Amino acid sequence: MKDPGTVLFFRKDNYMELEEALKGLLDGIRNPLSKEEILLSEAGGRILADAVVAPFSVPSFPKSAMDGYAVCSEDVKAASGDDPVRLKVIGESLAGVPLRMEKPEDKTGNKTGNKTGNEIGSAADMRGTAVRIMTGAKIPEGYDSVIRQEDTDYGEETVTIYRGVEAYTNYCRVGEDIREGDVVLPAGTRIGRIESGMLASLGFRKVQVLRPLRVTILSTGSELKEPGTPLGEGEIYNSISYTLSCSLKNAGFSAVSGICADDLDEIIQAVEKAVEESDMVITTGGVSVGKKDLLPEVLERIGAETVFSGINIQPGTPTKGSRKNGVPILCLSGNPFAALVNFDLYFWEIAAKLTGCASFLPVRETAVLCSEYPKRNKRRRFIRAKASDGKVTLPAKSHASSVLGNLLDCNCYIDLPEETEVRPGDTVRIIHMPE
Repeated sequence: MKDPGTVLFFRKDNYMELEEALKGLLDGIRNPLSKEEILLSEAGGRILADAVVAPFSVPSFPKSAMDGYAVCSEDVKAASGDDPVRLKVIGESLAGVPLRMEKPEDKTGNKTGNKTGNEIGSAADMRGTAVRIMTGAKIPEGYDSVIRQEDTDYGEETVTIYRGVEAYTNYCRVGEDIREGDVVLPAGTRIGRIESGMLASLGFRKVQVLRPLRVTILSTGSELKEPGTPLGEGEIYNSISYTLSCSLKNAGFSAVSGICADDLDEIIQAVEKAVEESDMVITTGGVSVGKKDLLPEVLERIGAETVFSGINIQPGTPTKGSRKNGVPILCLSGNPFAALVNFDLYFWEIAAKLTGCASFLPVRETAVLCSEYPKRNKRRRFIRAKASDGKVTLPAKSHASSVLGNLLDCNCYIDLPEETEVRPGDTVRIIHMPE
């Protein structure tokens, strides 16, 4: 078989290759999304509009990783159960509580009274002493390690230490997590739970994000009905708009959907309205050459610029791409699987371009085929499949473009070049479906 890492670019029977068609749509995208400031508590799933620079280091002070005693490592490095070290406890440091402690005796044996932790001095001043400390509390100046309380006698005025440590043991340094001035999150980052936590640790109550991408989905066909309404003869429920809308909303985008009967004026009016109100328009159905396939005429009547019409792939050969006033219009098949796979192939690349967020880009890799697929296809074929641990199987018995239910056991598409035979053990290209 052909090298699975190679994609050939050519036209067959005047049908454009997928990559060429996609590039045509991407090259025409010019309208950046505007910004808005929102509360961090509401920013999950949104896209950062600007890079985030750390205004301070995290942690901003040296802190303890353990409950125990802050010490000078030179005092205790030789401590053991047989030869313990005893130190005077001169204070206590608790998380979030201002540190005050007794200053050790000076060289003449005189004391200078209680001081804050910042006034204590050098490591030489602190030799022979310890400070009781809790996890997350500030380590006073002059100490360079923390002894776990389990390795002590839990002393209050003096503490006996039964195990030595090296310098900076159980010691969280300033900037260990984030350093002041670092770009911690670039523009285009999608805010997830880790990103949200980082922003909170830097004190951001509000963040600048891109407004949600607005997508309108228009399903065409007089046979389509909304779920919950009675079905007449020959009518079916409109499933694909719910499939696509759910995918869009899970990504944090705005999705508006509607059904248009097979009426030219009705579809023209709906598409023109969608172009005015959306960043992208997706239609399903009516895209081929049948009596009721009205989208080609609709696009011509509204003055849309044709980017491509017909693609050298299956399913989804009749897919059309256009532009009107800079807004991409993607016209998909009305068959559920054909619409879904082509939505995934085009939309996520466009979403990444519009938002600057690379996490929307499809994940492509190779895997070893573990199932039979004896069919040789005349066009490049996208096959529903399941990938795990570098292997890919075909749990679906039917590969018809009208079948949606067997996708429940699938998580990827096999990208099979045209006129290619594959057998178990062959390496194939796969594209992961969005989660």
